[in-house]
Amino acid sequence: MHEQINGTRVIALVGPAGAGKTCLAEALLHASGTIARQGNTANGSSIGDGSAEARARGGSTELNLMHFSYLDESFGLVDCPGSIGFAADGAQAVTAADLAIVVVDPDPARAPLAAPALRMLDEIGLPHLIFVNRIDQARGSIRDLLEALQPMGVSPLIARQIPIRDGDKVTGFVDVGLERAFHYDAGKPSERIDIPAELTEREQQARTHLLEQLADHDDELLERLLMDEPPEANHVLRDLARETGESLGVPVLFGSANNCWGVRRLLKALRHEAPGPKQTAERLGVVDPALWTFKISNAGAMGRVALARLLGGPLSEGAEVHDPNGLAQRLGTMFEVQGEKTQKLAKAQDGQLLALAKLDGVKAGQWLGTGALPPTIEVPMPALNCSLAIEPADRKDDVKLSGALARLLEEDPVLNLEHDDASHELRLHGINDEQLQTTFSKLKRRYGVEVRHRAPSIGYRESIRRSVTQRGRHKKQSGGHGQFGDVVIEIAPLPRGEGFRFIEKIHGGSIPRQYVPAVEQGVRDACAKGPLGFPVVDVTVTLTDGSFHSVDSSELAFRTAGRMAMQEALAAAAPHLLEPVQKVSVVSPSSATSKVSSAVASRRGQMLGLGPRAGWAGWDRVDALIPQAELSGLEAELRSLSQGLAAYEAEFDHLAELNGPLAEKVVKARAPEHA
Repeated sequence: MHEQINGTRVIALVGPAGAGKTCLAEALLHASGTIARQGNTANGSSIGDGSAEARARGGSTELNLMHFSYLDESFGLVDCPGSIGFAADGAQAVTAADLAIVVVDPDPARAPLAAPALRMLDEIGLPHLIFVNRIDQARGSIRDLLEALQPMGVSPLIARQIPIRDGDKVTGFVDVGLERAFHYDAGKPSERIDIPAELTEREQQARTHLLEQLADHDDELLERLLMDEPPEANHVLRDLARETGESLGVPVLFGSANNCWGVRRLLKALRHEAPGPKQTAERLGVVDPALWTFKISNAGAMGRVALARLLGGPLSEGAEVHDPNGLAQRLGTMFEVQGEKTQKLAKAQDGQLLALAKLDGVKAGQWLGTGALPPTIEVPMPALNCSLAIEPADRKDDVKLSGALARLLEEDPVLNLEHDDASHELRLHGINDEQLQTTFSKLKRRYGVEVRHRAPSIGYRESIRRSVTQRGRHKKQSGGHGQFGDVVIEIAPLPRGEGFRFIEKIHGGSIPRQYVPAVEQGVRDACAKGPLGFPVVDVTVTLTDGSFHSVDSSELAFRTAGRMAMQEALAAAAPHLLEPVQKVSVVSPSSATSKVSSAVASRRGQMLGLGPRAGWAGWDRVDALIPQAELSGLEAELRSLSQGLAAYEAEFDHLAELNGPLAEKVVKARAPEHA
């Protein structure tokens, strides 16, 4: 017997881009009777992917929230983008879901595309199942697909169905758990049929394997199998629910979302086997009613809203909640979300997905609660490997751009804005170019701000090769008090990474001590732009001598003298260019490792190590040193070499000397800017 679940269960749809997650969401809404006609992402009639950016791209650029009821039980859907540039948008929501459906393609060769999603679910401990979509287009064996998928995750896969074929086309399935066969009927519930005679033996083998998997965690079932006693159907279904809910196994079902094949069977699996909000509250440490705010949105007609999931019990409009800092607020208007549409709620039930208006100061990734708050959920985020220097196309839009970016950064958990003091550039950092281009589209469409962008300048520096002694003398007479400052300095190279050092060795009062800081400031002024046009590093400067005038000397005069001495000394000390070098770690499927290594080498990369990726079967990790100037386009190249799977992280390692034609090219390009 099925035990009724109180509250709303939340199902996250995850998996690689193009697998059909949004299409499956439409099919679930249609099969449950929530919508009369199944929408289509291709013609823009879907409930999800309603933004202009998603429509233009033909794929999800942000998460979609939906809800439906099936046999008097409530479900919420979080449809997460699969593209790496937008995947982080759903990450905070997935952590608080009850179960995830990993949507995959039926081609075994594309199985590795599911690895990031499966590994992420294993890491956060979220129960999940796999839905093999587009089974009507399958040409390979389901068994081959399962063998290819198994290494991608930790938990064993549990084959729930075997296909019925007519030639090379799948026309139905046998439910191994229930020992029933069904024939697909496009747009209608599948028709129950007798198990085909030619599949009887295979069905028995598949059922025996399934029962043996369940018996690994059920002594009673194991005893029945040893005694050749067939278990009751309810016993099998109960074990399947436990295996799923406790992440002891990952059920695999298949169908075609576009044709609504296998979707009703998926609905029944969700109803019988998906954990409820009570179990998720226990997993996340929720005791009192609490809201997990997983996203801030400024896109709709309601203005700023917090998207959240309620756990731990119901809440009504006007209830008082507090944030992690103890700030208390009353819940304003609550809404249920269906794609781009909302419906006002007076009371939210346990587990429900909500949009909350007028919650000032609330951020994504925070708990709001009526009592003790649960532990903060740590959500892993991808590396930011794409940066662009931006400025408004119209200078009058400076203030407008600042406000618009603040709203978009609030919505996107991984976008980062930085003002680089050395280059005076405003830089927007993101996961990849696709994400940044979508951000520019939102800036223009929502806020009427168009931006110009370019690759950010590289942080080149320069240093010296030899020691030099130099006098700097500044003398000027123009009526009244003149200006006089006279200094002698010695400069010498420092070991790489030592920066700048100033030493004063004045003897006999040749320069009054109150002028020494001014000399140092003048020297630093000269270091801001050396003879090659870049900031100077790794140099020590010693003030050894000088002279002054009792009337005409001043701090300004000695600052000027210090700058003049340093400029001349640097030019005579064999200046040379330094380029920033990044330490890069690339992870990729082993099948692409040789291509990845070649790509690294082609970018003047120095290999540091190559080996298996820890905990990931069939994956490798490549560590290397690569000049920052060579990283442009690396993210796109790596993905093109690895079915979109390879990724890298980079951090500054050191400055390295750059000589020859490459250095000449950099200096020549810099000259017009600082002529």
